[in-house]
Amino acid sequence: MEQVLRPIYQERASQSNTLGVILVEKREEHSNVTDTFDTVLLIIVKEAEQPVFSKHYLYEGNKVALHTVTEKLIRKWLLIGSNKKVVDWIFFGRVLFDRNEFLHKLKIELQEFPYSGRKIKTGIQFSKLIRRYLEGKEYFDKGSYLDAYNHVVDSLHHLGRLSIIDSGLYPEVTVWAQVKKIEPAIYKLYEELVTSNEPIEKRLELLFLASEFLIHSRTRDGAQHILEVMQTKDMWTIQELHDHHELMNYSVDLEVFVEYLVDKGYIQIEPIAAKNEMIFHRHYKVNKEALEMGQ
Repeated sequence: MEQVLRPIYQERASQSNTLGVILVEKREEHSNVTDTFDTVLLIIVKEAEQPVFSKHYLYEGNKVALHTVTEKLIRKWLLIGSNKKVVDWIFFGRVLFDRNEFLHKLKIELQEFPYSGRKIKTGIQFSKLIRRYLEGKEYFDKGSYLDAYNHVVDSLHHLGRLSIIDSGLYPEVTVWAQVKKIEPAIYKLYEELVTSNEPIEKRLELLFLASEFLIHSRTRDGAQHILEVMQTKDMWTIQELHDHHELMNYSVDLEVFVEYLVDKGYIQIEPIAAKNEMIFHRHYKVNKEALEMGQ
């Protein structure tokens, strides 16, 4: 297959904008890592009009997908964890072209997972965990157990990824295989949720109790990134938090996360008088006393 695709990728490799080319072949019959395609050709470019440009080919019954992706979007996917299969492609794909060792350095960066990268990734995963946990709890309280179950499974996935990040590794596609080795207690919770013969209500009740403790014990680390950002100035409006170049990555989970940290005492609300004397603007600042006390 590489010989067949060679003219396609060599044409792109000759362009100065191209940073790297990776060939990924389906390893198992029913594997979805390649999105059901037999072969994926990933081309990473410095910049492009479209962040992602895809083409599909057919060769002797084999399906081939070509994706041209900008470096900026690749790094965003890796940071947020929104396209997990790309991690697999970078780690296990065959490098066909590597300008100035771009892909080699990227792999080392992922393997070493620098502390600064871990902090922001921990914050993003923790904010997603909080949203899914709170929504699951709400469904549970309403008696909508299947909806609650769905949210709890998702929250456990985020909890599992957090344990991997905390250990200094990068979450791969097979997250639970990693979690089983790194944090058996979280793996056991997941296993009990999906395999137990207990009624679903009972399983969820136990999971919420256990999850509450695990979330509480990780709150300080999970909040570290956003609190460090917020300490760069005295007060913030919610829009200023949304507009911050790093906090943008929290996306729709940002406001739920801020409210959770207000509830836990890490962030304080500062009312600022508006034009209408009956209404106040809600500004936010870090509760430095809570941080010092290790609340």
